[in-house]
Amino acid sequence: MNSIAQNIANFLKDYEPFNYLTHEELLLVSSSIKVINLEKNKALFKIDDKLHDSFYVVASGVVHLSFVADAEETLLNKCYPGDIFGLRPFFAKNNYMMTAKAREDCIIYAVPINVFKPFVSLNSSVLDFLLESFATNTKNSFDKENRNNLITDSIYNEHTSGEIQYFQSLSYNKTPLKIAVNSIAKDVAQLMTDNLSNSAIVIENGLPVGIVTDTDFRSKIANARFPLNSTINKIMSSPVITVPENVSVAEAQLLLLKYNVSHLCVTVDGTDKAEIKGVISEHDLVVAQSNNPGVLIKETKRAITPKELKQVREKLTELIQTSIAKNIPLPHVYNIAGEIIFAINKRAVELSILDLGSPPARFCWLSIGSQGRKEQLLLTDQDSFLIFEDVAEEKYKEVKDYFLKLAKRTTAILEKVGYSYCPYNHMASNMFLCKSLTDWIKQYNSWIKTPGEKSNEISSIFFDYEMVFGEQKLEDTITEVIFSNSKNNLFFDYLGNDALRKSAPLNFFKKFTVEEEGENKGKFDIKTKALMPLIDGARLFALSLKLRGINNTYLRFKQLAISDPKYSEIYLNCAEAFLTLSKFRTLEGLKNDSPGDFINLEELSKADKEKLKNALSPMRDLEELIKDRFQLTQFS
Repeated sequence: MNSIAQNIANFLKDYEPFNYLTHEELLLVSSSIKVINLEKNKALFKIDDKLHDSFYVVASGVVHLSFVADAEETLLNKCYPGDIFGLRPFFAKNNYMMTAKAREDCIIYAVPINVFKPFVSLNSSVLDFLLESFATNTKNSFDKENRNNLITDSIYNEHTSGEIQYFQSLSYNKTPLKIAVNSIAKDVAQLMTDNLSNSAIVIENGLPVGIVTDTDFRSKIANARFPLNSTINKIMSSPVITVPENVSVAEAQLLLLKYNVSHLCVTVDGTDKAEIKGVISEHDLVVAQSNNPGVLIKETKRAITPKELKQVREKLTELIQTSIAKNIPLPHVYNIAGEIIFAINKRAVELSILDLGSPPARFCWLSIGSQGRKEQLLLTDQDSFLIFEDVAEEKYKEVKDYFLKLAKRTTAILEKVGYSYCPYNHMASNMFLCKSLTDWIKQYNSWIKTPGEKSNEISSIFFDYEMVFGEQKLEDTITEVIFSNSKNNLFFDYLGNDALRKSAPLNFFKKFTVEEEGENKGKFDIKTKALMPLIDGARLFALSLKLRGINNTYLRFKQLAISDPKYSEIYLNCAEAFLTLSKFRTLEGLKNDSPGDFINLEELSKADKEKLKNALSPMRDLEELIKDRFQLTQFS
């Protein structure tokens, strides 16, 4: 036996599952191992590469395993000496679902699967170790206390917990049938039959403008609503819902449910102005999905009592907790949680309508504050308002009474779910926050044109809203009022000073400013002193630059970096700071079953204190930028 094989065997014997082999078996395996010198930044395999005939062990150096979701590369694991990765060929036939890249110069042992496989079948300890590790994805190298040498590259299988599906890329039809917008329905039907396809993307000038499916032919042609010689634009569904490449199972599932469609069109950048790359069907999701966030959406839609909605929210808390524990990036967690909370709010309104009967006028229910920004990971209080359409003067009282009853029932349901009543009464059940469109237009005009009046103090959360139920035009009207007044310097003067009014998180000596009295004495108020200045700053710049449809603070900063490139570094630093601070707050809240507003600094490690302190530093640059950009005067 050569000395190289002996050295490899001596190295491997200290690590699972090699320690389950006899010395002779280990020498046999080691003699067939290939030694790979992997240079820094070189990839051993990439996402969608064909599977290799070996799996790998890190002998020296560090290998990063990463995954792409929403066109953004995310680091999932770091592999150190002794860590095993690339086990997919043992258990799956599809291609790699991660990229393995050297973080520094590495030596990698390639273990041939055909040599190692007999020991897997003969040794139950080896088999159990590999199966458990591949299936559960619980052995995470970031967890130093429970460090295990096997790094799974399994993003998903039938045993995987739901939140991991967020990262699972979908297998979908990458050669979709594409037809011209003026095609004849009869010809399209024949084409779909010939191609064994249940859908076709309708294109105009090479871009997707709609989609036609078997369902469209059954509901619109088979029942004679349209003749067979109709042009396809008469029966297609439009607009088509588009998603980017590498969209995950959970995201796709949420979109199908949200828009009540059966197919999604995949394009290069996720918009309908880009090249078509494929089509995702419900069948693709049935094949891929197990217990994922989409299941919680379905449970929410079926719920008929507050108790059932509360059970969904409890499952969501578990999902958030495990997602954060597995280092799933916070923007993804926000997105998933935001959609489920959206569904819970919507169902609460629907249940109230079922109790009260049909509304006497069109209306919309809007979540505001952290719910409106899709940043509510913890069970904090609820915030909302209601707009109903203008009605005849003699009907006004009757209509308003109905919507106040609706709002009181809805807020009561949400309170039973676990969202406490707002201490400031920022809820649609407040008669001042349940009013007609004209009254709301007057209110917003007053807030914007005459800010600072005692009787008219702005609550900035009313500029972070998301409609969860009702008439879209009502929300659009309010949005138009806000942005048509967005040149009002007095308004930005007020908002700018309001953003700077919070007390500094660090004192002159760079120490945390903590509470001096009360039940939170000695604790750091992370919400008021750290997160709110970032939230207020992001809102201020988003409104001034007319960034519509983006409420989330992290996404606002990311978009500001694009829209205002001169200060992109400041915005990007603030975006990352917001995520870091939000994670501190979320962990605090989950640990103590609280809103997480106050951090006990004594419970933080020295490294975490430093990390928290570093996350506060971008706030100084943001503060200077606000002062410079808005020339604050009157409300200073």
